[in-house]
Amino acid sequence: MRQRIKKRPMSEINVVPYIDVMLVLLIIFMVTAPLLSQGVKVDLPQAPSAPLPPNEKEPVIVNVDKDGNFFINYGENQDQPVSPEVLTNRVSALLKYQPGIPVFVGGDTNVPYGQVVQVMTLLQQAGVPSVGMITDPPEK
Repeated sequence: MRQRIKKRPMSEINVVPYIDVMLVLLIIFMVTAPLLSQGVKVDLPQAPSAPLPPNEKEPVIVNVDKDGNFFINYGENQDQPVSPEVLTNRVSALLKYQPGIPVFVGGDTNVPYGQVVQVMTLLQQAGVPSVGMITDPPEK
């Protein structure tokens, strides 16, 4: 006569599949992280200023490079310059769908002051109530 061997349920969790998933996600994030940090090279002026409090809405950032080209961080081809009309249309559309979104202007150190004023005028025409200026902290 054969004896029946009772199988007891396993009380251990197999974590190998979780480790595999974690390693795949780590590789995906390592590959995509450099792609997210693309942008326009703007040499911001240095000025002592306090950082702004965090906001739940991602701000609109309009940059003016050393050649006087305008760039906006919303829409397609963010690393391509936009015309003043496109800039005004995009910002006004963003304000229509996300009222109260913060708007900041970053100008290269070597850009003429008139170009920054032109951007601020275009933003005013788009209906922006207030504009912040982006600077780098001074080197010590």
